[in-house]
Amino acid sequence: MIFSNTYLTLNHFIKFSVTIKNTLMKKLLTILSLSALSFLAVQSKAQDEDKSKRPSPPAKVSETIKSGATITIDYSQPALKGRTMGKDVEPMTGKVWRAGANEATIFEVTKPVTVEGKSLPAGKYAFFTIANDGEWTIIFNKTWDQMGAFDYKQADDALRVTVKPGKSGKFYERLTYTISKTGKVSLLWGNLDLSFMVK
Repeated sequence: MIFSNTYLTLNHFIKFSVTIKNTLMKKLLTILSLSALSFLAVQSKAQDEDKSKRPSPPAKVSETIKSGATITIDYSQPALKGRTMGKDVEPMTGKVWRAGANEATIFEVTKPVTVEGKSLPAGKYAFFTIANDGEWTIIFNKTWDQMGAFDYKQADDALRVTVKPGKSGKFYERLTYTISKTGKVSLLWGNLDLSFMVK
């Protein structure tokens, strides 16, 4: 009888221990999961905050033009800091440039438009340029989510047009994009004014 009671007590103790162990394990896993999620959220927030502290900070400009299409340009703003374009800093003659810094510049239109008279469907595009003497090529590439122009593929171009660069009325230390209601899009940097029409 004593053996039987001892067995029952021992059996209950083992079951009780297993229950406590399972409960503690569940709580520990919950705590670890929440900690991991919190860590990821903090890291993600830190990464977002870090972008604003980059030497070439993020910028965005948006405008709805006469046709009803909204144009948005999401880019990073490099500064000249006394450097010369084409010599000390991009754009280099004859080479594809991300038309900004960090990630490729994103050019988005909400409706089909024409760029310098050529059709461009609604959507998001990586925006690149190639500087040449007398005229520049502007490129709308279907692979909009890419770092710089490192993985640029001409086969993914949705549209290429050529435009003549001009001189801006004032000096822009940081690369700046503007969009007018008429659809004139301008890339302004230093004394460069690279403008094209979107309708």
